[in-house]
Amino acid sequence: MNAAKKEKIDKSANGEPWVLRLYVAGQTPKSLTAFANLKKICAEYLEHQYRIEVIDLLENPQLGRGDQILAIPTLVRNLPQPIKKIIGDLSNTEKVLVGLDLRGRGVQ
Repeated sequence: MNAAKKEKIDKSANGEPWVLRLYVAGQTPKSLTAFANLKKICAEYLEHQYRIEVIDLLENPQLGRGDQILAIPTLVRNLPQPIKKIIGDLSNTEKVLVGLDLRGRGVQ
């Protein structure tokens, strides 16, 4: 397990759950790893205050245009604002936490 310190995060600053969109291209090993890593991170740090949307660009390529997806897998945090993007399989928990601004927020 990653040595990242667990921090419990409440809902986003405006009371909304976190909205995370994971863009993938089919069920490749990298896409499956990214989804598994994202679920694990959300379960540990966001508890039940999140919603994950998985968007398969092989099935709906037009959906990647709105978030300007250039590489896959890509994670987009829509809420809370500002929008954040992380590219890759999300295996480095510490980098994901920093990238999503989960470090230093809402420690309980």
